[in-house]
Amino acid sequence: MECFAQSPTEPIFVQNPYPFYDQARVAGDFFWWNEYGMACAVSHAAVHAVLRDKRMGREAPPEKAPDIPARLRPFYDVEAHSMLELEPPRHTRLRALVLRAFTSRTIAALAPEITQLCHDLVDQFPDEPFDLLTHYAQPVPVQIIARLLGVPGVHADDLLRWSNAIVAMYQARRTCEIEDAAIAATNAFTEFMRETIATRRTSPGPDLISNLIAARDEGEKLSEDELITTCILLLNAGHEATVHTLGNGTKTLLEHDHREITETCVEEIIRYDPPLHMFTRWVYEELEMAGHHFRRGDQIACLLGAANRDPKAYDTPNSFTPNRMGPKNTSFGGGIHFCVGAPLARLELQIALQVLFQRCPDLHIVSTPRYGDVYHFHGLEKLMVHTDARKG
Repeated sequence: MECFAQSPTEPIFVQNPYPFYDQARVAGDFFWWNEYGMACAVSHAAVHAVLRDKRMGREAPPEKAPDIPARLRPFYDVEAHSMLELEPPRHTRLRALVLRAFTSRTIAALAPEITQLCHDLVDQFPDEPFDLLTHYAQPVPVQIIARLLGVPGVHADDLLRWSNAIVAMYQARRTCEIEDAAIAATNAFTEFMRETIATRRTSPGPDLISNLIAARDEGEKLSEDELITTCILLLNAGHEATVHTLGNGTKTLLEHDHREITETCVEEIIRYDPPLHMFTRWVYEELEMAGHHFRRGDQIACLLGAANRDPKAYDTPNSFTPNRMGPKNTSFGGGIHFCVGAPLARLELQIALQVLFQRCPDLHIVSTPRYGDVYHFHGLEKLMVHTDARKG
């Protein structure tokens, strides 16, 4: 397995990681990333295979469980109940409960609400140049996931602040300051969810939190801690990736002067510049894959952004092709950890982009967009735009 060195925080890489992926992919399906100290699946075929292989999973083998410092315990105590980090049977039970709120009928019923929210936000666009992320890309998914769960919309700013602090724990540039902020956010978020759950227990509504409470009270073995963590996970995951995709996607569309938003175009946006570039798996038993031997306790990183640009899977993969037909992209993961919110994210993206370009046909970028130093996420710091011809 060929070794490559590339700092994930180097400015050139942060702004455009795809040339590095192209270089590493030439060496085969897997390469060794020195800075991470692990093997990385870089081809579409290898990423697809690792994501679906039941001999690997998200939960660390007992002998590999990390020693958690006391000061970080609050964060990891919450994470310990996250279905994103669990394997069956706990993962199966939690995911089955959550999927009740993500049926195709439930998601489709949100379309009018999403559409109205998008129009309301466009109505409030400033007359001078503004950051599309803060005025549009952030509030759309934050407010919709909050409504779906049953969290009061007045707390959207708190949810966004707490979520950003917590998600920062997964970034390559993690520091003590980032850790301290994440612990404070975790404590605040946990207390907020305890209060919200208590309110919903006495005044239930047609929302996911009320449904999860009912399931717990009916004996479906959902503990209070699992309930709190599941709500935090859904609120975080339910907007973080969509914010980045909506920002990255709008940038791509404006740079390519394309404004016709179809389902195929949305899929190409998700493939071309995805919000999550790395997702890791633990190896549970010795196995061979693509000519490489892996042992129990090894970790493999699936490079989702690289898989989506694999020339063996896509013609001219580094080109944005709105009508592209091809294999499914890997941006939502795969296997038992495939993103439960994928249908909602797709719907939000299609409606938000359609409304944006219908209402603002002359929308244009006014300063060079820059990506944030947040790898293994990939999203813009801001997207400064302007429109003169906002339609009613």
